[in-house]
Amino acid sequence: MPTRAELGVWRSFLRAHARLTRIMEAELIAEQRLSLAAYDVLVQLSEAPQYRLRMTELADAVLLSRSGVTRLVDRLERAGLVLRERADGDGRGVVAVLTSSGLERLRTASGTHLAGVVRHFAEVFTNSELEAFGRACELLASSSPEEVL
Repeated sequence: MPTRAELGVWRSFLRAHARLTRIMEAELIAEQRLSLAAYDVLVQLSEAPQYRLRMTELADAVLLSRSGVTRLVDRLERAGLVLRERADGDGRGVVAVLTSSGLERLRTASGTHLAGVVRHFAEVFTNSELEAFGRACELLASSSPEEVL
């Protein structure tokens, strides 16, 4: 069982994450008409080799269910930002590919998103606090499932 202090920190973490996610989502939608999840998909594809990822890899990268990624990629495909192709050498595999329009849309939306990262996140901390927070997040992200469970 967590201590009262541990539980308090956990709840603060969850509130902070929820607040920042809501703010960043609202800004992207208001200024760019793009959801945070859609922005994340475009980012993941822009950072992938040849701007392409298998749908399963994309789902893991953006932390959405496979069906959630499928629906989101459907919308992005209709908007001309992403297209789907069969995976080379695998008749059943499907990859999502970032289009040139998708890359341009990402570049435009990045201004809004990155300004929000600075305003709502980075500016809240001193440099030493930000470094400590980064180390704490790296520790959480790199811990094995056995340590997390």
